[in-house]
Amino acid sequence: MLWTQLKVTCKVEYLNDICSVMSMLENSIQVEDYSDLDTTLTTVYGDLIDESIKNADRSVASCSIYVPEERSLAEYVSFIRTRLTDLKIDAKIETIGCDEEEWATAWKKYYKPTRVGEHFVVVPSWETYTPQKDDIVIDMDPGMAFGTGTHETTRLCMSLVEKNVKAGDYVLDVGSGSGILAIAAKKLGASYCAGCDIDEVAVRTEKENAALNSCDIDFYRSDLIKNVAFKDGRKYDVVIANIVADIIIRMSENVGEYVKNGGIVIASGIIDQRENEVDSAMISNGFEKEASEYEKGWCALVYRKK
Repeated sequence: MLWTQLKVTCKVEYLNDICSVMSMLENSIQVEDYSDLDTTLTTVYGDLIDESIKNADRSVASCSIYVPEERSLAEYVSFIRTRLTDLKIDAKIETIGCDEEEWATAWKKYYKPTRVGEHFVVVPSWETYTPQKDDIVIDMDPGMAFGTGTHETTRLCMSLVEKNVKAGDYVLDVGSGSGILAIAAKKLGASYCAGCDIDEVAVRTEKENAALNSCDIDFYRSDLIKNVAFKDGRKYDVVIANIVADIIIRMSENVGEYVKNGGIVIASGIIDQRENEVDSAMISNGFEKEASEYEKGWCALVYRKK
């Protein structure tokens, strides 16, 4: 089996955050941190200290995981890039053993039509799919943006979107990545959909995917909900945030300003061990928990504004 090292390098003070993000993908991580190394030593436990280690920049550290060939490396890279952008961490992402052009295109062979929830079928733009009765087909060309329907966080979120978005709703997708969740909401009959992302590449991809699905959706660049506008002065029936627990907790303080009374927030991208923290933040800011779904250590949650 072939493996590719996926390495993220950052300032030492962000190492714990980087490791948390990487461990969302793989349990085994490799950390390189020489910030506490005593450079006056010549040996450690009887072994000589390599000069390259003694001369390493101790202000930076790295975390690596190893991705097997049967997994989509591009999906991993996109997931990490999205989470680090949300956390405002500047880091270098390297794929060792696989050049950029290769990982940017090789993932296509792993991306096939995928059934999500009860009716959604996510179909890559280069595949041919014959819809079955009651299928809701979403054509996707995710490019470098996260969200293809294959990751647990996206599947969980789409399932809750399918169960909660109604015809006529106004829907906002925060950190929208590939735009898949906003497109799903629009195809369920939402009257107005908007999506925002801090990454310009993601915004461009979202617009292309919306056009591919003949969906009229407003996508724009925003740091979370900082630049969110109201269509016709109306608050949103549904706000979707498939991000990470820390960002959802931070967003909980003012997301209620964008949700109508009785409206809901669908939150995903949360490791199940942090569910209680997200619950506490949302409940203390005027929401009550209504539903939850789980898959492989991840959870997606629904909160209703009182």
